Amino acid sequence: MAKDLVAGRGLSIRLACEIMGISESCYRYQAKLDSENEEIANWLLRLTDNHRNWGFGLCFLYLRNVRGFGWNHKRVYRIYRELELNLRIKPRKRLVREKPDALTVPEDINQVWSMDFMHDQLEDSRSFRLLNVIDDFNREALGIELDFSLPSERVIRTLSQIIEWRGKPLAIRCDNGPEYISGLLQEWAFRQDIRIEYIQPGNPQQNAYVERFNRTVRYEWLSMYLWKDLDEVSFFATNWMYEYNHERPNMALGGITPKQRLAMAA
Repeated sequence: MAKDLVAGRGLSIRLACEIMGISESCYRYQAKLDSENEEIANWLLRLTDNHRNWGFGLCFLYLRNVRGFGWNHKRVYRIYRELELNLRIKPRKRLVREKPDALTVPEDINQVWSMDFMHDQLEDSRSFRLLNVIDDFNREALGIELDFSLPSERVIRTLSQIIEWRGKPLAIRCDNGPEYISGLLQEWAFRQDIRIEYIQPGNPQQNAYVERFNRTVRYEWLSMYLWKDLDEVSFFATNWMYEYNHERPNMALGGITPKQRLAMAA
């Protein structure tokens, strides 16, 4: 309006500013070049594209403290909003994973065993662990060892007891837990001429036989009762393991029991 008074009515800039109530510096203010705003916009677009989880705060601090630009935060934020970067949707991205190795299928007894740990609690809230060992050939449960703690020594003792009546396996498949990668277990396996097959980290499907067995244990008896002590759990586990091997049809074996599958292979 002051500029219209100067241009249309021939008033001086001083008089026009007094009439409109503005300062002469405000009258003479010239907006900064659009090229600089474009540079700010380009920086913001690059930053938000390369760092999808960066908000305005990190972008501004990067431009000010890392790159050394002296742009005012209000100006940068105005451009940030004009670009609608404050309305970004940040969808989750899938990590590119290598294709895991296929699960090996044994063709004979004692070719491959699988073992894995489970956890549960007694009714007094004390946690205990279970070590499950099965033969992958006929899905037979070879042992369920349980205690409050099952270090590598207990794992070796359990496997040795099973070998005494079952025979020695060619390989034992397990995950990368600390009890399995310990030097004690590896040394014992070397003396016994048993190969330890570690699954790839993050691929439990490579140990699918014992993982499926764990699910059966969990839903058929372990999570169904409140356990008073370890003796009660051990007694129930022993009885259930006999029923699982001799009386419970296994759908993965075509509806027969593990002992029937073992007899057919004899």
